Formats: sequence, C-alpha cells, structure tokens
Amino acid sequence: MRRRAPARLLASAALATCAVAVYVIVQHESQSSGKGGKASSSSTSTTPTTTAGKRKPAAKAKTYTVKSGDVLSAIAIKTGSSVADLQRLNPTMDASTLHPGQKLKLPR
Repeated sequence: MRRRAPARLLASAALATCAVAVYVIVQHESQSSGKGGKASSSSTSTTPTTTAGKRKPAAKAKTYTVKSGDVLSAIAIKTGSSVADLQRLNPTMDASTLHPGQKLKLPR
C-alpha cells in the first residue's frame, strides 16, 4: 500500500481545526449577545447645557459607520438593534452592497 504524504494529513487536520474555531467563535458571539452585551458603535452624543433663556440643542441621531467586512446582521448585533429596524430607518440601503464609510441610521 502506498504511503500518504504528510501534507495531505496536515491539510485535513488544519481544515478540521479551522471549522472548530469558527464554530466556537460563532457560539461565543451568540451567547454574549444573548446576555445583553452590546458593542459600542461609532455614534456621537452631546451633553446639552441648561442656561436660562437658551434652548437645548436637539439630540443628534445615532449613526454607525460601516467598516470593511461588515454585514447587516453583524451590525444589528453590535448596535443592539434588529435587521428590520435598520432596514426601516435606511430604506435606500441595499444590504448586499454595504461599503466601508457608509453611514447607517440607528434606532434611538
């Protein structure tokens, strides 16, 4: 019987290791999002000052800046909102063509 090359065995072991690593990461992220953990987003907020005779500045809308590799479901998890809310607030957005630098409105 022919002897198999060691690289062939190592390739299948590396593939199995990668599959396990991806599974563990996905499980960890789904568990941490289920515990109420929210990742920070790139939103800005202002602290209004109260002075007699002056109006309070309007609260700025929360936004998220898309980063390379982001997908809509991951953005929803990071910001603690749902995909449906993001689609409702950003009707012109196409989830399949997100590009880095694009600004998305977030629910308050």
